[in-house]
Amino acid sequence: MQRLGYGRFIAGLGALAVVIGVSWVVVEYLVPSPPSSVTIATGRKGTTFDYFGERYRAHFARAGIELKVRSTAGALENFRLLRDPRSDVQIAFTTGGISNKNEAPELRSMGLVSNVPFWIFYSSDQSLDSPTQLKGKRIAVGPEGSGARYDADRILGKANINAKNATLLPLAGDGAVEALKNGTADAALLVGGSNAPSVESLLDNPSVRLMSFSSADAFLRVFPDLVRLILPKGVVQLDPPNPPEDVTLIGTTAKVLIRADLHPAIIQLLAQTLKEEHSGAGLFQRSGEFPAFDDPEFDVPSLAVEYYRNGPSLLATYLPLWTTTYVRRTIAFLVAALAIVFPAFGFAPRLYEWFVRQRFRQFYQRLRAIENALQERLTPAEAEALQAELDDIEKATITVPMRHSDLYFMLRYHLDRTRSRLLEASHDITQASEAKSK
Repeated sequence: MQRLGYGRFIAGLGALAVVIGVSWVVVEYLVPSPPSSVTIATGRKGTTFDYFGERYRAHFARAGIELKVRSTAGALENFRLLRDPRSDVQIAFTTGGISNKNEAPELRSMGLVSNVPFWIFYSSDQSLDSPTQLKGKRIAVGPEGSGARYDADRILGKANINAKNATLLPLAGDGAVEALKNGTADAALLVGGSNAPSVESLLDNPSVRLMSFSSADAFLRVFPDLVRLILPKGVVQLDPPNPPEDVTLIGTTAKVLIRADLHPAIIQLLAQTLKEEHSGAGLFQRSGEFPAFDDPEFDVPSLAVEYYRNGPSLLATYLPLWTTTYVRRTIAFLVAALAIVFPAFGFAPRLYEWFVRQRFRQFYQRLRAIENALQERLTPAEAEALQAELDDIEKATITVPMRHSDLYFMLRYHLDRTRSRLLEASHDITQASEAKSK
């Protein structure tokens, strides 16, 4: 009985280990642990993307996640880095018109986050209202491969301005501002929000002027991804008014793209960050207009859409990110364990029944061998060996559980009958031996 109890204990431990192991694998598949750090591609120092990258980093730090900010040339490089799994970039700022889900099916969008104006600042007493008037000038348009350069080429190219009739300087952000201030550039085309440090410094600089796009509607017809924006008179400063009159601008929409395999907890944290940073009113947006999940170029994860519509889940409202993740993993573990254990409760008795009957089959196989041996004339040594085998079978039946008493007593009945036949055979052997000795 002790041996049976020990066997049951070992079997129980084995079953528990299997349940825990399988449940853990299921949990790791359904609710994997969030990474401790992720990387976002932003832009050059002084740009809007750089500004928001630092803001995002502070949000992530409060949640216990390290957000590594990688400065880049801008939207185009960000897009390339995001598509390259070797870059370790999982999040990136970019703009509309660069690509779509058909060209990059491995990417998802966290939605549109802001309208991004194209600012053309120039240092001249002459009032300019069209990019065509920039011919022959030195223009800071951003480095090759940058998002600013991509947009500058589109805008200036439509105005028939290129490297043959103008000097295109590979400067952006703070570099473009400095060139405009020290006179090494006549104009600068900047792409970014009004809160970008480079844009703010030029809006407050009385020695430079901001171009108003008189042909904005024409550009919107040629480039459907662009939007028309108005910078109201006096919005920077009321007295004296800055700008002195309404300024018509064109721009694009900024968005945050992610890799499709980004952890759900990071997606939720990122959605929370975007809503906190971009939902307010601004110079070019109404309160609550952004983030917008109707991105026409990329699909938005349902987790982000749900957050934008209904806010955080009940767990996320009252618990920090890591605690929420642990609670979800615990719930998933319990569900997985129960999903394994409950079917096992129905299958285990049948399996146990099979093992018990298999054991009795082995007993009967041994008993059948003894019966076959009794068909032949036995020697005293053979009769003694068969008796020992019967005793061993009888001893083994002691461990049979009470619930299988019917099988136990049936086996004992057949053991007794075989033992009686063996005793008769032994008696015949003894008589034959005595008769032979006489």
